[in-house]
Amino acid sequence: MTGERQLLELLFEAAVKAADPLNGIRTHLPQPPANGRTVVVGAGKGAAQMAAALETLWNGPALSGVVVTRYGYGCETKTIEIIEAAHPVPDEAGLAASRRLMEAVSGLGEGDLVIALVCGGGSALLPSPPEGLTLQDEIALNEALLASGAPISAMNVVRKHVSTIKGGRLAAATKARVVSLIVSDIPGDNPAFVASGPTVPDSSTRKEALTIIEQYRMDLPASIISHLNSSEADAPRPEDPRFAKNECHIIASAGVSLEAAAALARTCGVDAHILSDSIEGEARDVALVHAAIAREVSLKDRPFTKPTVLLSGGETTVTLRSKGGKGGRNGEFALSFALAIGGTEVVALAADTDGIDGSENNAGAFVDGTTAQRLLRAGLDGRALLERNDSYSGFAAIGDLFETGPTGTNVNDFRAVLIR
Repeated sequence: MTGERQLLELLFEAAVKAADPLNGIRTHLPQPPANGRTVVVGAGKGAAQMAAALETLWNGPALSGVVVTRYGYGCETKTIEIIEAAHPVPDEAGLAASRRLMEAVSGLGEGDLVIALVCGGGSALLPSPPEGLTLQDEIALNEALLASGAPISAMNVVRKHVSTIKGGRLAAATKARVVSLIVSDIPGDNPAFVASGPTVPDSSTRKEALTIIEQYRMDLPASIISHLNSSEADAPRPEDPRFAKNECHIIASAGVSLEAAAALARTCGVDAHILSDSIEGEARDVALVHAAIAREVSLKDRPFTKPTVLLSGGETTVTLRSKGGKGGRNGEFALSFALAIGGTEVVALAADTDGIDGSENNAGAFVDGTTAQRLLRAGLDGRALLERNDSYSGFAAIGDLFETGPTGTNVNDFRAVLIR
């Protein structure tokens, strides 16, 4: 099945290329201020590459500023400083980076311009606990959110009410005009949810945050609950006059990337269908729905005629059932999918477009109709691996990990299912 896997890898590469921030920034490049300064701030797993792209395109006076990205995701820039910090659990470097971003914008005036480069991963990279809370509280919050199974939009409602930089607070801290250029990793592309919206406010409330915590049974420090029950947790509202002159542009998204992959598949002689660019839910359950559609096509040529490739995006979640497992939501999807399509003429790839799935070094994994049996021959029970959230160990054992390294962008999950 080497040829099939090569095709799926090419589709992934087409999706990532379509999310290259250079093209989106070129389209939405703001004009330099007449007499003021231009300061760049940013956060996310592709923020360094966004900064480098902006420097390439900029035609005004020299830029200054600072962006924060994940360890190992930095790149060379001319004048914009790159800070690396921990993801998905915050650390002291992220705390220092949050302070640097606030300092960079706080002294600017109305004639200045702030360009905010924001993409997925920024929430964890910008810890900034309110007074009375600590970095350890924010770490506990992040760990509880990651284990909860809550969708990313719900996670970020909670995060932005336990922060002094998220929920529009970074933009509210400056008198300068703020232009936000955003690579969306959020189903539905609401810019206020990307990286918990440091420069883009929304209308969610702290009461909604408390409801989400209760709904997903999160065990959080009493200090966080106390904070959320106080007016100190209230975030700025979109109608706040401090945001009136600002602009926000989505410069890359899952929808555009999936269209690019579909176009390439058709060029290669394989029909393509995009199921959705905004799928959410438990990764293992979403996999079962994809598997059911794939089996229907494979066995009955409906609702699509084979050969065809099914594409989808969005962001699934994983509710941790035990500690010690390795892998991310795409590995979990792939393992659940593999267990459901055994014996069929199906090959699939599930991968994160930023190049890292969870905390390991792979973007995702390949699967096919023989995956479950090959795991058994390697002495591994696929269902037991799934139960302990340990997809990485299984795919590593049979050589089916998909490794790309950092891609420089992030439009979230990419899934391609080829039915021969």
